[in-house]
Amino acid sequence: MAERAALEELIEEEVAKLLKLKAQLGPDESKQKFVLKTPKGTRDYSPRQMAVREKVFDVIIRCFKRHGAEVIDTPVFELKETLMGKYGEDSKLIYDLKDQGGELLSLRYDLTVPFARYLAMNKLTNIKRYHIAKVYRRDNPAMTRGRYREFYQCDFDIAGNFDPMIPDAECLKIMCEILSSLQIGDFLVKVNDRRILDGMFAICGVSDSKFRTICSSVDKLDKVSWEEVKNEMVGEKGLAPEVADRIGDYVQQHGGVSLVEQLLQDPKLSQNKQALEGLGDLKLLFEYLTLFGIDDKISFDLSLARGLDYYTGVIYEAVLLQTPAQAGEEPLGVGSVAAGGRYDGLVGMFDPKGRKVPCVGLSIGVERIFSIVEQRLEALEEKIRTTETQVLVASAQKKLLEERLKLVSELWDAGIKAELLYKKNPKLLNQLQYCEEAGIPLVAIIGEQELKDGVIKLRSVTSREEVDVRREDLVEEIKRRTGQPLCIC
Repeated sequence: MAERAALEELIEEEVAKLLKLKAQLGPDESKQKFVLKTPKGTRDYSPRQMAVREKVFDVIIRCFKRHGAEVIDTPVFELKETLMGKYGEDSKLIYDLKDQGGELLSLRYDLTVPFARYLAMNKLTNIKRYHIAKVYRRDNPAMTRGRYREFYQCDFDIAGNFDPMIPDAECLKIMCEILSSLQIGDFLVKVNDRRILDGMFAICGVSDSKFRTICSSVDKLDKVSWEEVKNEMVGEKGLAPEVADRIGDYVQQHGGVSLVEQLLQDPKLSQNKQALEGLGDLKLLFEYLTLFGIDDKISFDLSLARGLDYYTGVIYEAVLLQTPAQAGEEPLGVGSVAAGGRYDGLVGMFDPKGRKVPCVGLSIGVERIFSIVEQRLEALEEKIRTTETQVLVASAQKKLLEERLKLVSELWDAGIKAELLYKKNPKLLNQLQYCEEAGIPLVAIIGEQELKDGVIKLRSVTSREEVDVRREDLVEEIKRRTGQPLCIC
């Protein structure tokens, strides 16, 4: 007994020591409360929001395919060295990953640089492709304005050596087609050329080393005033005030082909070889845009700079227009919804022999478009279907689960989008209410009499009309009523 008591005392002492050690370690973190939230700059999407996204994607993809594009995909992360040095001042927004197996990796910042890497790696010199995927930016998100850290880009690009401005004009046509089809409001596509910008900087007295950083400042003119841009160029970037003023005389101009012709006569700008080439191409571009019937949507805007380093020629950006408050005022741009341009040197950066593949492309800012479409549908209180179910298989009496399961399986096998309620004996009223809530147009009702007669009662949910259909004809009747092709080819 004494031995047992001693053993129990020893156990108690050891337990006390362990409890003391546990207390020193602090509370069990696994039991601590934590905040359930998505990471900053990201969001979840409900079935309703996903239905909106799918409709928008469908419009975009159909347009890309209409113009003959193939689809590709690339990894969500790239070697860090692939991305670095391609985005100018925005390179600081690249998400770096920890060393994984001896490779320094980064999440892709856009779809253009991975595309250029793909071309060089596969020795491709000619392709028309589209790519829709998520990209990542370590930015300060403004989610109310459709600005995120994780978001989709929808890119269309033409790679290859072609005659000037024909592919560029098609890219602008595609942009206008998509924005018109989405019916998100009036828009304007601003167009400029990097060569015109570089020529303008040169004649204004900007040193070559400051071209890109001054370009980045000018690109902010759609968001802030000229005075703020000038203060940044002079105060932060060391530009002489008189040089900034000369730049200001140019970048505050915008117009159509008449402005192109006016600048071709500019005594200083017309003496710069780069600017002259850019202006010549823009004049040709406007000819093609007129033939495509979209010249009224295009504005030559000398303030458009596009901050990314890889652009080499024509650049463009589509902005939504706000209706002017008073007659006579110009419409205001309320945000970019698409952008792109020509980047003839990017593929050569990855090619071991420096072989260049001329490229031009565009990117649709779908996150902003999703926000606009969602807001519009909420304002209209429009109901959105979140499924594509064509028919609900229902029963009018009890003990017909087996018959419902057999029929729904027949419909699935025939390519019909069908559902049934997961109850053995659901009430018919509950089944009909489910159809109304989910927007399902048809109900295939099985009853004891229908089974004897070899028919199915097909009911229209909206009109409440019912008709008996022979079981062997049910599939064709559903397809006829829902507009689905009668054969799956």
